[in-house]
Formats: sequence, structure tokens, C-alpha cells
Amino acid sequence: MSGSDVKAKRVTETGSLGVGPARIRQIQVLSTTGTPRLTITDGNGGSTVLDLDFLASDSHSVNIPAEGIRVEDIYVSTLDAVSAMTVFYN
Repeated sequence: MSGSDVKAKRVTETGSLGVGPARIRQIQVLSTTGTPRLTITDGNGGSTVLDLDFLASDSHSVNIPAEGIRVEDIYVSTLDAVSAMTVFYN
């Protein structure tokens, strides 16, 4: 028996992904020059669930262990020096 299907959503700016309750499984980031940083909260103004710094001008893949990070709403509150990111969730 398989688990629930993994979905993906690409974003280029801060805000809600609009997918409802979810588990974040993986994030892929394309950083630009400067000081790349990504912060995800549990909804707008919610607690920080992921806060990452990246090397500039590179692509990065972040795998989330076990069952992933559970949130009521995937909300990107900081997306500095990042041209795009894809969130894999279910």
C-alpha cells in the first residue's frame, strides 16, 4: 500500500503556497548573488519551521527526514537572493 501522493509547487516570491495542511518533504532552491536565505513558517505569522542559509549562485536540494515538517499552511516568509524554489509536499 502506498502513502499519499507527493505534489510540487514552484514559487518566486514570499507568501502562502495555498495548499492547505501539508508535510514538507523536500525543497529545491536556485540562489543568486548576495546572501541567500529561506524561511518558512506555519502560516502567516506562525512559528518558524525552517530557516536556511545557502551558498550564493548555486542550486540546492534539502531533503526533510522522516515524515517531513507538518504545517497548517506552507508560508514563505523570507526568500532573499533566491530566484526560484520548488517545494515538494503531501
